[in-house]
Amino acid sequence: MLAGILFTTCLLLANILAIKIIQIGPFAAPAGVLIFPVAYILNDVIAEVWGFKKARLIIWAGFAMNLLMVLFFSLSIALPSAIFWTDQSTYAKILGSAPRIVFASITSYLVGSFLNAFIMSRMKILSKGKNFGFRAIISTMVGETADSLLFISLAFAGSFPFRSIIIMIATQALLKTVYEILILPFTALVVKWVKRKEDQDVFDNDISYNPFKVIEV
Repeated sequence: MLAGILFTTCLLLANILAIKIIQIGPFAAPAGVLIFPVAYILNDVIAEVWGFKKARLIIWAGFAMNLLMVLFFSLSIALPSAIFWTDQSTYAKILGSAPRIVFASITSYLVGSFLNAFIMSRMKILSKGKNFGFRAIISTMVGETADSLLFISLAFAGSFPFRSIIIMIATQALLKTVYEILILPFTALVVKWVKRKEDQDVFDNDISYNPFKVIEV
């Protein structure tokens, strides 16, 4: 439950932070890069300890909470402001993400998260549960690259120069992967501790990888 709450919180924060484009040395990237890698680390932990079925449930829960956030942001923007409150335009500009941004965020999140969980699950079976670090890095590289490629392309293509789009995709994917590698020793300790504490270490034998099969007996 705690892993699911943290995963969803990171997702919501990343989508709000992504509104700003930050400069990191010579590179530009959405500010969501500051926290979104943590969501992928948590995805790794959930898929590793509790398996693909639980990861799938948490991914869809995060999706639902993201839609809920967008709904209430839109509602709060649409309601009339108090007569003494003069920040409506700024509030709407920051929180009223265009439909294009919302679509890009949701699409890239679902594709990247499910790829990450699927690869973690399959590689765990193939490796018989060994080499967690290697599996975590590979799954994150694939998931984060797909996420960055889809989000930047869908959200900003046509708005920024093509070269800037490519640089942002590469920068975001690289930073997220480096983040995963740097924090990997801590992630491995968390996984080991959770497995022992929960007495869980699921291997996804004979399950459906259909991402839409949310409830599976």
